[in-house]
Amino acid sequence: MADYYSDNADALFERYNALDFEGVHADLLSSLPEVAGAALDVGAGAGRDALALAKRGWEVVAVEPAQRLRGLGEAFTQGYAVQWMDDRLPGLDAVRALSERFNLILVSAVWMHVPPMERERAMRVLSELLAPGGRLCITLRHGPGDSERAFHPVSRAEVEQLARQRALVDITPSGTGGTRPDCQGRDEVTWETVCLQLPDDGTGALPVLRHIIVNDQKSSTYKLGLLRVLTRIADGLPGMVIRRTDQYVTVPLGLVGLYWLRLYKPLVIDCQLPQTQGNTGYGFAKDPFYALRHLSAFDLCVGQAFDSHTGKLLLAAIRDACQNIRQMPVRYTTWPGSTDPLFIAEPATTRLRNVPVRLDRETLLRFGVFHIPSHIWDCASRYACWLEPAIINEWVDVMQGYELRYDDGPARGALRWQTPVRRTHLVRDLIESRLAVEPAPQCTWTATRLKANHYEVDHALPWVHWNNNDLWNLLPATRRANREKRDRLPAAGLLDDAHDRIVDWWASTYLNSRYRDQFIIEAEAALPMVEDASIPAAVFAGLQHQRRRLKQNQQIAEWVGLKPNSLASYRWP
Repeated sequence: MADYYSDNADALFERYNALDFEGVHADLLSSLPEVAGAALDVGAGAGRDALALAKRGWEVVAVEPAQRLRGLGEAFTQGYAVQWMDDRLPGLDAVRALSERFNLILVSAVWMHVPPMERERAMRVLSELLAPGGRLCITLRHGPGDSERAFHPVSRAEVEQLARQRALVDITPSGTGGTRPDCQGRDEVTWETVCLQLPDDGTGALPVLRHIIVNDQKSSTYKLGLLRVLTRIADGLPGMVIRRTDQYVTVPLGLVGLYWLRLYKPLVIDCQLPQTQGNTGYGFAKDPFYALRHLSAFDLCVGQAFDSHTGKLLLAAIRDACQNIRQMPVRYTTWPGSTDPLFIAEPATTRLRNVPVRLDRETLLRFGVFHIPSHIWDCASRYACWLEPAIINEWVDVMQGYELRYDDGPARGALRWQTPVRRTHLVRDLIESRLAVEPAPQCTWTATRLKANHYEVDHALPWVHWNNNDLWNLLPATRRANREKRDRLPAAGLLDDAHDRIVDWWASTYLNSRYRDQFIIEAEAALPMVEDASIPAAVFAGLQHQRRRLKQNQQIAEWVGLKPNSLASYRWP
């Protein structure tokens, strides 16, 4: 089907864009959310609808599988808040890998291409991509097909039935639920619009997690520890996902073990706070664990490198942690009312060798893989800032039950996630070295040349909202720009305008230097959908996705720059 749309892209581009959005979608205009947010245009075609939404203030992810038509649409929407992706129903695998939710999903002139046996899955996928209160608008084509494309019969009744199975509410305005004539004048073709809404979270993940956090019996803190580790990974390291299916998201088991060590080290070694009832000891805290007492939270991060001696000890500690995780929290963390485990750990035999170690994806995969239900992963990613305080509060209560001789101050202090300090000195040194040669680096946000003692290092995605010191996130800026940006996200248009300056900085400063491996490992771990971070354009696309995730999940204020009117290449909503 995509071949037809690519082969006839030029003619279809002219035909689709000859029609205006308001005329084609008159039935759904009153169903659009009043406040613009994140929109997904499935089967975006030539970009007409994506452009119209962007002009109304929406940030749009436009999905189109036909390569030639997608290219024309991307050029047509250039300069607007539209990001294009190659994906399709029923799976929308690439979109789901972003772990985003959308306030509006438009499926226009697409449903008749989805085979009937795949529609239940398509509706489930679409419903899981909706934000609470989000709206799904589907247009249905009635009438005969043609000799070049496969059209399947559609009906409003079928869509409504599938929607009820996913707890979606039909909000199609009265008076607009009937069929309407074809805008291209084809007498045998009519159209119908169905508008659906997700009234709440809709996935069932939050009740499951709340049950485990609050209601489950706990003889140790291990269940809470596992949930917190997975929440931290989902929030901070989406790029470490190995694969995703309808049922599970898979990450390296060694990554879970690494974060387990990072979480329990201050509790067990630094503060000696009991984590189980009685004096039974800890299955993961063996000699290698205690031998790592000199390592900091910064050391226990993806991308760090160690000599052969420390590396072997660390891998042994990770191995012990993975074994304990499988035997305890994975075994006893079950679906509510069931004995079926919520998570699945598949270990692999690991040989420890006396060689230098770098904590990259390959190394952490040597311990096996860990499977997390997809809707649990998405929930942890989207609601990490809400889930983690709930986990910590319950954790303190559990520890108080083990040991009554301290107040909760030490407990909360030890449970504070040990993030690396806000470090920019390396990038400052790199800027200084670049100032010594012509031309001087440019400010990321204003394009002005930097001057000695009048520049700062900016966290593109603000440190206060997302503790990330990765090289890709540290950008040169004038002192004025950095201080006016403060803790705000760069607006979509500002980021788009800075594209060339950002990728040039990455390429010249990191990818063509001794920091290449560090840059690649960090970017592939922290940013979604970055398979090859040696390609700056791929990293920039990941940065765009992560910016939008933070905006949606945390409602962070945006910064449009010092002089938004000077960004002539971007059409501001």
